[in-house]
Amino acid sequence: MSAIELLSVYKKGRLSPVEVVKTLLARIDEINPKINAFVTRTDEMALSAAKESEKTFQKGKPRPLEGVPIAIKDNVFTKGVRTTFGSKLYQNFVPDRDAILVERLKNAGAVILGKTNLPEFGLVGITDNLVFGKTVNPWNLNRTSGGSSGGAAAAVAAGLYPIAHGNDGGGSIRISSSFCGVFGLKPSFGRVPIYPHLPGWETLNHEGVISRTVADNALVLDVMAGPSLYDQNSLPQYPGKFREDMKGNIKGLRVAFSSDLGGGFPVDSQVLETCQQAAFSFKELGCIVEEIKPGWINMESDFLTTLLSETLTAHENELDKYKEVAFPPYLPFLEVATAFSNRDVIRVQFNRCKLYEQVSKVFEKYDLILTPTLAVAAFEAGDMGPLEPEKVNGQEGSPSSRVCFTYPFNFTGQPAASVPCGFNSEGLPVGLQIVGKRLDEALVLRASAAFEKAHPWRDRKPVIKSN
Repeated sequence: MSAIELLSVYKKGRLSPVEVVKTLLARIDEINPKINAFVTRTDEMALSAAKESEKTFQKGKPRPLEGVPIAIKDNVFTKGVRTTFGSKLYQNFVPDRDAILVERLKNAGAVILGKTNLPEFGLVGITDNLVFGKTVNPWNLNRTSGGSSGGAAAAVAAGLYPIAHGNDGGGSIRISSSFCGVFGLKPSFGRVPIYPHLPGWETLNHEGVISRTVADNALVLDVMAGPSLYDQNSLPQYPGKFREDMKGNIKGLRVAFSSDLGGGFPVDSQVLETCQQAAFSFKELGCIVEEIKPGWINMESDFLTTLLSETLTAHENELDKYKEVAFPPYLPFLEVATAFSNRDVIRVQFNRCKLYEQVSKVFEKYDLILTPTLAVAAFEAGDMGPLEPEKVNGQEGSPSSRVCFTYPFNFTGQPAASVPCGFNSEGLPVGLQIVGKRLDEALVLRASAAFEKAHPWRDRKPVIKSN
């Protein structure tokens, strides 16, 4: 069931939060050993919270997420619950307070089932680390779940809970959602406050939600969004309700589709064909759809400069200790990061401003931009995934070119979603990215919901065979 459906049956007394939590914990027992999505479970806390939710329903005063099960990515502070960031440096770290978004979820009645897996510090687009190991894709247990929100997306896809928290510094929510065939939204930068948090990703990270349905995503965003005095980037209160403002048709919208953002990035032929068909199906929904080749500035090197320099600076006082316990493939990253100059970092800011200007010019003419979420479907689950340049359709691309459609919008801060739009010949999900103007999550959600209604995906679920 979706979160909204759960709330309905709770109110009617057909199911209780305790019954649902017990059922999901049993499913986690069965499925999680196969995919390794959950890394820290909070069974007793969850059952206690579910019992309180039952009492609240009996009193007739349920909160917005009363009794709804959810999980938190393991790089967000959870009071009294281990938070490792996927790193041996923090494998025993237990925060003494909740992050603001966790507080808001709890205050809304959500029941937290535990923490989900991620790559160390969320640095790469796969999910693996030395603390918990790798998370695999429910659609094919030999393939990656993506990253860095791979644990969250894999668990939603596997039916371990209806919604999950995720965050997105270069595509994480969208990468994992695309690979796992679920819906993920990266809101506008600052829409959901980030505090407290481990330093790093200061200028790129967006907090958001992964879900099976669009409406569930909007429901949770209404709870998590809002200003905070402790986050200098947090946005003013959204004037409406995303859950309501996502309703309605999208007839007359001007939609731009780009197959490579004009950058000549190689895209898998099956992925491209599937996304083209999905994008131009928006014509059937009353939209005006045109293909564009914007030729935006290539920010690949800027992306690497930003995430590596911020991560290195965040941990510069414990580098020697970190080198002893780091995920081995990360060690070359440290050498690269130490070579960056102040000019390199400042140049990123200049290029970022240029990219924002270029994207804004497209939005002068169009309401939405559509692209493939990723250039490929899920690849083999390995220690790290491919690190060297590899050919796609005979054209060589770098490892970062797989996420060439996602990280530009971390630099510019626009809301961007990944909607499931089909499968390749191997039965692996393909995602379509829907990008809106800054601060206009409502339109992205409305377009996503319209596509969901026209091309339902929620009942297509992976079959995870029992041993």
